Amino acid sequence: MPDPKLEIQMLHDRVIVRETPEAGERRSSGGILIPATAQVAKRLIWGEVCGVGSHVRSVEVGDRVLYSADDQFEVEIQGQAYMVMRERDLHAVANERTEHGTGLYL
Repeated sequence: MPDPKLEIQMLHDRVIVRETPEAGERRSSGGILIPATAQVAKRLIWGEVCGVGSHVRSVEVGDRVLYSADDQFEVEIQGQAYMVMRERDLHAVANERTEHGTGLYL
């Protein structure tokens, strides 16, 4: 008998985020390729929200969020790495719902 598929549900104020592909290598404004391993300072990473707990208020599944990978927990699900964090550990959210925007766009 095959194992049943178990859907993951985030609890309370937890968010699960998948790092977006462009979070690794990047280009400078002059066009120089900067590898993901080259770090001058702590960098924040953009990721996509894949699941939220019932007490999460400011982000929804599909939103892009800015967070620090250093302070989070990583989990692997079906060969894909995800970050699990509290909603309060997110630094910014990018979506089409403009409520308190900065005027900056991705």
